[in-house]
Amino acid sequence: MKLSQTGMGTTKLNNIDEMYPGQSILLQTGQLVQYSAGLFAYNTVPLLVRRNIEKIIVETLNKYGCIEVLLPTLQPDTIWKNSGRYTHYVEEGTMLITETNRGTFCLAPTAEEAMVEFVREKLKSYKNLPATYYQIGEKYRNEIRTRGYLLRGKSFPMLDAYSFDVDEESMAKSYENVRKAFIEIFEKIGLPVIPIVADNGAMGGKKSEEFMLISEQGEDKILYDEKTGIGLNTEILEKENYKEYLKEEYGIEDISSLKEIRTMELGHIFQLGTRYSEIMNGNFINGEGKESPYYMGCYGIGVSRTVAALYEYCLIKDEKYGPCGFSLPKSVAPFKLQIIPKVEDEKKMEIANKLYDNLKENGVNVILDDRQDLKIGVKMKDCKILGTPLMGVIGDKTEEGQIEIENILTGDKKILDIGDVLSYIK
Repeated sequence: MKLSQTGMGTTKLNNIDEMYPGQSILLQTGQLVQYSAGLFAYNTVPLLVRRNIEKIIVETLNKYGCIEVLLPTLQPDTIWKNSGRYTHYVEEGTMLITETNRGTFCLAPTAEEAMVEFVREKLKSYKNLPATYYQIGEKYRNEIRTRGYLLRGKSFPMLDAYSFDVDEESMAKSYENVRKAFIEIFEKIGLPVIPIVADNGAMGGKKSEEFMLISEQGEDKILYDEKTGIGLNTEILEKENYKEYLKEEYGIEDISSLKEIRTMELGHIFQLGTRYSEIMNGNFINGEGKESPYYMGCYGIGVSRTVAALYEYCLIKDEKYGPCGFSLPKSVAPFKLQIIPKVEDEKKMEIANKLYDNLKENGVNVILDDRQDLKIGVKMKDCKILGTPLMGVIGDKTEEGQIEIENILTGDKKILDIGDVLSYIK
């Protein structure tokens, strides 16, 4: 990508939001554009970050035997009335609806109902089970209290998966399978997320876990023991029988060593049992030739939440000026290197263009800052704003045929011959 073609200018960062500095930088530099409370557009780099996160999710879930589908986000109100949740969502003001001369339609806030409709005619026999379907699609919730920019919006991409099994024991196995996949997904993205005991709340079922990132920007308080890795949402303590619940479902007998910390929820998984399948007539023929309801699991990752959390987590700070940009993990960074040549020097610009073309031809996504009338120091600051892990400067300090490579996260610098850059990056 050549920056001259993106229309990107330079922006001085002012009055950065202290609570969400990462997303504040994205907004000030035009990488996110806010249309209204909870509604955002993505510019090139954060959009590609989002797609790389989605790619990791898809590849990992496929590895664990899950099946990708795509359900409509605009749905008839009838499927929600069948489950009994329509009135609740409408009265609560969460669901966005539109009335037409051909009926009332809803913008989906979640997809349990639509997924049961989808599989009912496909998973007719116990021979078709177990099965886990998933999708990455837009969800819509009329959040009255939007918060944290992408962390709580009205429109947001979400991974939601649903498992279907013949009995409770099989459901628990499918749940554990997706749980392992989720842990692997966040490890690949580069976020140290921890699974903790959670309250099922309105979703129903008897067991669930949240995937939390330790962060002062989070709106959840949990109890956590770093040594044992045991954690639980403080909402659990509101249950009258919480001690028995923790022991029976999670094998936790002692929580005296747990300390309260603040976290950000990025994912949630549930064992739903037969709640939705019974309501919506989601049945299969069991081994005895009789109808039985599916035992379901439900699993979600907030994709836009994960994008937001990643930018906040990967924030870098200047000792003098404070937050100044990002160093994105190589696993999701859309561009691995940003080349910054002395544009007014024809030879150095020619070297930069040849390096840019060579890296692209060899499958390395790279940015060339070919903008005119800007000093190299200004361009180096902009490199940090785009979150590129490596910066390559071809300026007065480098001899002909050389480039200075800097690791944005560590600040380590190396002088390389141009011909060695490809092997160094790979």
